[in-house]
Amino acid sequence: MKKPQLTFWQIWNLSFGFLGVQIGYSLQNGNTSRILEALGADVHSIGYFWLAAPLAGLFVQPIIGLSSDKTWTRLGRRIPFIFFGAIVSALAMFFMPNAEGFSHLFAPLAFGAVMLLLMDTSFNVTMQPFRALVGDMVNEEQCNLGYSLQSALINFGAVFGSLLPWILTEIGVANIPGAGDKVPDSVIWSFYIGGGILLLSVLWTVFRTREYAPDLHAAYNNISLEESTKKEKQSILSLISNAPKIFWQLGLIQFFSWFALFLMWVYTTRGIANHIWGPEASDPKSIEFNQAGDWTGVLFGFYSFIAAFYSLIIPYLAKKIGRKKVYSFSLLLGGAGLISMMLFHDKTMLLISMVGIGVAWSAILAMPYAILSGSLPADKMGVYMGLFNGTITIPQITAGLIGALILTQFDNNAMMVLVIAGISMAIGGIIAYTLKDNPQKSAE
Repeated sequence: MKKPQLTFWQIWNLSFGFLGVQIGYSLQNGNTSRILEALGADVHSIGYFWLAAPLAGLFVQPIIGLSSDKTWTRLGRRIPFIFFGAIVSALAMFFMPNAEGFSHLFAPLAFGAVMLLLMDTSFNVTMQPFRALVGDMVNEEQCNLGYSLQSALINFGAVFGSLLPWILTEIGVANIPGAGDKVPDSVIWSFYIGGGILLLSVLWTVFRTREYAPDLHAAYNNISLEESTKKEKQSILSLISNAPKIFWQLGLIQFFSWFALFLMWVYTTRGIANHIWGPEASDPKSIEFNQAGDWTGVLFGFYSFIAAFYSLIIPYLAKKIGRKKVYSFSLLLGGAGLISMMLFHDKTMLLISMVGIGVAWSAILAMPYAILSGSLPADKMGVYMGLFNGTITIPQITAGLIGALILTQFDNNAMMVLVIAGISMAIGGIIAYTLKDNPQKSAE
């Protein structure tokens, strides 16, 4: 029994909540280094704080995937996790930029680090089921469309989240901390607004999406109802050892691309502060450093804008030339974008670099999942999507551990760290060209 064709708006509703989650995630990516430096973290230790995110994902997503595979409620199997994760994510967003307000309980830097861990853990609880939900609900013919549309929503959310502090500054919200404060109001209010939108968008998906009942899910995936609902115990190691070959092929590409992304997120603010604004931006409380922080948000918003529109043409390109060629070309262009940042000394010219990064980001969000989902057993879609998240978190952990060493090797020139990131992403693009993809499914 074949899964039904879904309308465009049904597929849209499946992933609409990801719009809000990505607004929150982008605010985290664009402002965490800025907040932590303001709270007292040294630039050499920033990467260690960022390890909270991938460590949370490494352990949380497989557990959430395994749990949601065997969870059947009136709301569905994935949606309860999406809803719960969104509530905790929003609360953490409200608290993190206000870390100094809890100094009577914790040192502000320690409180900020704890909120970062809680925020990213809950983001992971929310995001993983969204990936599996598309795999559950969308048939193979619409698979590329499903994940590309999810990528587009992610990136439209990222545009807004990345630009929000800059927008608030432009309309008059203070961009430097007030007397006795550490974090500017533009960042604090960005997190308030982002957290509110996150909750509202997830509620849209919760109330507009009806997951398949257990009997329909079993029928659509050619498995027995007993197999679909039984709560068998299977070790993570056993699941990993039985993972399809494409899982490992994609995992190698993911390592080089996510290693690059992590370095970019951690070191862009400091890199462009030194490279464009100069020595005046050394103080994290200076107007120059905060201008660099806002411009980082603009750059990240612009690459997400490019990614959103590129996501819409990925299904067409995949049909024309195949998924692996689209994936390879996109990563190579992203590598070139990162490397080119060192060539520009005008902040506006950095937008050129963001075009390549946006193309790569769009492909990273869509192609691996579209390629992988057709090779996964339906009754283990969630746990394998969770395990696949290890191909995202492990390279980030690696980058977090050695990022400071790379920075030191280049005499604390954060812009050179971005060049290393570009080389890494280009290596991923070269490997992607050797990927063994199913040409028939590429055309779907």
